[in-house]
Amino acid sequence: MDNSTKTDICKSAKLSVAPMMDWTDRNCRVFHRVMSRHALLYTEMVTAPALVRGGARHLIAFNAVEHPVAVQLGGSDPRELAEATKMCVDEGYDEVNLNVGCPSDRVQSGAFGAVLMKSPDLVAQCVTAMQAAAGDVSVTVKCRIGVDDQDAHAVLPAFIDTMRAAGITRMQIHARKAWLDGLSPKQNRDIPPLDYDLVHAMKARFGDMHLSINGGITTLAQVGGALDHMDGVMVGRAAYHTPYDILGDADRAVFGDPRTPLSREEVALAMEDHIGRHIAAGGKIAQVTRHMLGLFAGQPGARRWKRILSERGHHEGADFALVREALPPRDV
Repeated sequence: MDNSTKTDICKSAKLSVAPMMDWTDRNCRVFHRVMSRHALLYTEMVTAPALVRGGARHLIAFNAVEHPVAVQLGGSDPRELAEATKMCVDEGYDEVNLNVGCPSDRVQSGAFGAVLMKSPDLVAQCVTAMQAAAGDVSVTVKCRIGVDDQDAHAVLPAFIDTMRAAGITRMQIHARKAWLDGLSPKQNRDIPPLDYDLVHAMKARFGDMHLSINGGITTLAQVGGALDHMDGVMVGRAAYHTPYDILGDADRAVFGDPRTPLSREEVALAMEDHIGRHIAAGGKIAQVTRHMLGLFAGQPGARRWKRILSERGHHEGADFALVREALPPRDV
């Protein structure tokens, strides 16, 4: 990756779609790419042990149309993370991201994710090894502002400082603490209070780093407001449940692209080739359309769109004709 490509990744990181387990798979990312040519897309988290010890390289396969695309790795062993990073670089990813933010039981038991906020020196060892394996490809870190009873105002700047000393130049910060003791992963997405001011202060303090904010941002207008303070904005659930509201006009509003955005119907129709290839390869249309259910959210005909795709997408022989049938009538 040359310097111009790195610069392009920084530009794309002005708006990114967060890595979300069971959601941001290959089919989801192709769908999101139809709406935005520029936003940076992330894979679901893939664990380094799965790649290195489990031989699950298929988990990092992707479609070239997804670029710019980043892979998120989970792990806490520097050697294993370096091997996994090399696999991802060989696969062609534009960025390799280390998960230091996920609060699930699964990642706690594996000693990675948000629990690593308690071990910044270990994280530094991990990212140092990852960068050595990545060559010119960017290595980034996604973290929380702290975990459990940590004082976020002390812990977060110290953590970022440690990352910067290890050579990290880009980070994504979820503006909530992770409560590993007492809250479920689902509760961790909503209950801990957001502290945008603290994250904004980190950008003011670490002006030489590219910092993105994540958490609680649900509209494109909020994305624009957050960019007044930060280099980038990472959107999670809103980009999944109301994808067009976040991505439909993002290229113009965020990236200054003058091209006319596709309509919601045009987005749906643009998925025909991908769905056809997916079915021809033995897949089911529902594996793609489950990510498209929110395309018409808030619009007339949205309920019918969701019902038809949800109820009949699993039927034997279902193909793209189902999408055409589900489209809201134009005169609604």
